[in-house]
Amino acid sequence: MALISTESLERVKQAVDIVEVISAHTDLRRQGTRWVGLCPFHEERTPSFSVDGQEKLYHCFGCGVGGDTIKFVEEKEGLGFAEAVELLADRYGVELEREREDPQAEAKRQQRRRLGELLDRTAAFYASYLWDSDEAAKAREYMSRRGLGEEVLRAFAVGYAPSAWDKVLLRGQRAGFKVEELRGVGLVQRGRGGGEYDRFRSRIMFPIRDRRGRTLGFGGRAMRSDQGAKYVNTAETDFFHKSNLLYGIDLAKAAIAKAGRAVVVEGYTDVLALHQAGIEEAVGVMGTAITEEQVASLSGMVDEVVLALDADSAGQGAMLRAQRVAAGRKMRLRVAAMPAGEDPAEMMAAEGGAERFRALLDGAMELTAFQVGLVLDRTDTSSPADRDRALVEVAPILAGLGESASRDDLVRRVAERLDLEPAMVMGRVVAAQPLSGGPLEATGSSERSQASAPRRTAELTSRERRERALLAMCIALPEQGKDYLQRLTGEHLSAGGARAAVWLRDHPSDPASDLPREDSELAGLITELVILAHDEPASPEAMELNFLLLDQRRIEAEIAAAGERNDYERRADLSRERAALVQRIAHTERVSG
Repeated sequence: MALISTESLERVKQAVDIVEVISAHTDLRRQGTRWVGLCPFHEERTPSFSVDGQEKLYHCFGCGVGGDTIKFVEEKEGLGFAEAVELLADRYGVELEREREDPQAEAKRQQRRRLGELLDRTAAFYASYLWDSDEAAKAREYMSRRGLGEEVLRAFAVGYAPSAWDKVLLRGQRAGFKVEELRGVGLVQRGRGGGEYDRFRSRIMFPIRDRRGRTLGFGGRAMRSDQGAKYVNTAETDFFHKSNLLYGIDLAKAAIAKAGRAVVVEGYTDVLALHQAGIEEAVGVMGTAITEEQVASLSGMVDEVVLALDADSAGQGAMLRAQRVAAGRKMRLRVAAMPAGEDPAEMMAAEGGAERFRALLDGAMELTAFQVGLVLDRTDTSSPADRDRALVEVAPILAGLGESASRDDLVRRVAERLDLEPAMVMGRVVAAQPLSGGPLEATGSSERSQASAPRRTAELTSRERRERALLAMCIALPEQGKDYLQRLTGEHLSAGGARAAVWLRDHPSDPASDLPREDSELAGLITELVILAHDEPASPEAMELNFLLLDQRRIEAEIAAAGERNDYERRADLSRERAALVQRIAHTERVSG
């Protein structure tokens, strides 16, 4: 893809309101020149998340994350850099310009945009046909009987595909699209005789869109018993991969951020009914089990997912894989056990259904406990063979939890129910641990990323707090700061502080203008320093005092090293140097008052 021009990127950065963007994910209140709130990246009770509206930066003094608006959108929306920029440009009306475009890449990008336009045009056609045509009257009646009102149907652009064999085909061709393009996005298909015809006919149409509201495919519900499958989706295309997508995510994402959870259901009408009832954090998996890709998609948005799926039809293997992915991403998967034979749409249509469903959500249990309960409930504990079968089934489920108090509790529960020794159950669980290095080794990668994550402010040493104070003052007083950035060495600073000092030397005028996108630790530290520079008092005297204290620590480290080498002459020289430095520190403290 072509690079977004520097000028365009700057226009986007200037146009965005970072407080508005972040407020969709956490409540912010003004505190002096900053905005503060609970961190949307980790659980906390006392606000440690800070937003600088002027510099358009955020930083959490609890977990250390930080960056600019683009970085925030990347993290919370699960987007790449270019996609995040495009989303913000669309939202704030900034036209993007690109540079150094490879002709083939430009052609491919333009073709993708053209096909996206074709899908959006077709979705609009289906939607208008639902409301304007006599043929769609039965479809309107059906949805009315299901309790779905016009407002929610229009919000989700629900439509109707005509019964004619070539309505979409002919409309597309008249609009200048080729048959190959219509077939490439799954709108038409080749017949046995060699001709082309519309894939969707006489069906209620549900556009499936990405987070940005771009149509990628469709789901079609049959209106007659002789139409074959009740539901037909767009075939897999370059645009459409059902296992990656969540129905309704474009309309649910803001509510998901506010609620702090996503509610996952199976069908299109389930999502519509829940949104209509005010449960707007609902999305659909378009199947019977949530996939690993869908878990990964939600992980950037929310820390908790409640599954309201048909327990009898949910694929246990898929659920187990999803559980492992969620555990690696530190996401909670919970289950709201739906009554047998009743789906969310049917529940919403009944009197008091919304209240019943909310009670199920509030009482949702951990996915692992739910899965173990399903196994134990169908086990004949009087049969040794059935007990062995149950132990074989629950072992990989419990293994997915890793070492935790929850796993220990469930092991005891299984042992008690199956009348086995807890040690025997735990032995089976340990044996069922997945081998390292496989495609589901998410926990290990998560632990590695946590190990390199920014450290919490409360965990900093006194030297790290002092060096950050000095570096922040170098930003607040850039003229004096240049001198100190040259005088500071790796012996004065921690590893992170030294990297930050190098960054500040290389970006003296505006250190936050081009944050390192591939180094979240450094980006978090730079944003912290910029925010501190605005809030903390800075003076030449304070800068000198902090530098001298850091220099004292450097000398003391060298004295200790000289002693270990038995270099007493060097140790004596350093001790005299330290004595002189202590006097300078005392004088500077008196002057700075």
